[in-house]
Amino acid sequence: MNPKIDRLIKQFARLPRLGSRAAGRIVLSLLQDKSGRAENLANALLDAAATIRPCPTCGVLTDATTTCEFCRDASRANGQLCLVRDLADVWTLEKSAIFHGRYHILGGLLSGVAGTTPDDLHIANLSDRIRDEHITEIIFALPNTVEGKTTQHYVMSIIGTTQDVKFSELASGVPLGGDLDYLDDGTLSLAFGGRREL
Repeated sequence: MNPKIDRLIKQFARLPRLGSRAAGRIVLSLLQDKSGRAENLANALLDAAATIRPCPTCGVLTDATTTCEFCRDASRANGQLCLVRDLADVWTLEKSAIFHGRYHILGGLLSGVAGTTPDDLHIANLSDRIRDEHITEIIFALPNTVEGKTTQHYVMSIIGTTQDVKFSELASGVPLGGDLDYLDDGTLSLAFGGRREL
């Protein structure tokens, strides 16, 4: 196989949920296409890599020079702050249109096995956000796993002693061990509507 094609397949195969066979099909499709799809994809990737950065406040990816569209949207300043593991969870919740507050991406979950510590999470500015944005409720939309619960308890322990805020978590509909990006809109709606205070 041509080394350039092989290199390209290996790069695609590194993406989540793509194996070498699927990566090979994608590369073949792009290279045989005569409409300019490969060039358009390359240009879009280069542009995004040069301009997209995490919002310094919430962690959502944005090309804005200050904060993202969620943090700038005054209609979302309703006192609710939803804590999620990653950007995919934000996209899932936004697609379902069931949450209209603000987000805070933790950037992972505490895990002894993976070696993820509190220093690896985006939590340093959380207390300031609660105070400055007049947050009255923290909603944990984390996976229903040991790591998710451990992270939830840790965040509650560092915030609960210094802030007057209500904690809640997603309720019915999120199975034990379940991830948000595998849930349908109806299940998410039930989980959000049935959240309980902690």
